[in-house]
Amino acid sequence: MPSIKYTYFDGRGLGEVNRVILAAGGIKYEDVRLHESKWSGMKPTTPMGELPLLEVDGTTICQSNSIARYIAREAGLAGKSSLEQAKVDMIMEGARSLFDKAAQIFILPEAEKAVRKKKLEEKEAPELLEYLNKLASGKGYFVGDQLTAADIALYVNYESVGSLTIALPSLDKYPNLKKVADNVKTNPGIANWLKERPVTTY
Repeated sequence: MPSIKYTYFDGRGLGEVNRVILAAGGIKYEDVRLHESKWSGMKPTTPMGELPLLEVDGTTICQSNSIARYIAREAGLAGKSSLEQAKVDMIMEGARSLFDKAAQIFILPEAEKAVRKKKLEEKEAPELLEYLNKLASGKGYFVGDQLTAADIALYVNYESVGSLTIALPSLDKYPNLKKVADNVKTNPGIANWLKERPVTTY
């Protein structure tokens, strides 16, 4: 087994999709949680000045989506064919866009935040979730008939955005997505991770 170390801040944010994929795949790794006060000193030593980082037997990979695709392949959660892998990537990008839109609100000038938040809550998020609901099957999977990183990305990004005080529509309004979330949460490895992971504010 390779030696794996995963480094991100002590929160969910952009790092949690990868932690949950690792949990689903039963992949053992060192979960390094960096305090923000130490980031400025570490930043110049990283490949692109960003977190998260994945180290595999001494080789460092950065960019959260690249890491996600790599560990999804290693865990057997990337899709069974090139076409399925492309579909998994498509859903992962769509689910990630929900998080990105929410995160952007918090760097806006204070006077603009409320308007942007309302637009996300009332228009953009419901529209995106409706599209994603149509792409998911009635069995609760985006690709094929078993769990993939696409399902994990939807669940984790939805959960993470909700932790940012963004009022997202309930998944009860999107029955296929509700089944996706249920399938993710009941995966044994993921269920254990959700129970045991460190409690963080975001």
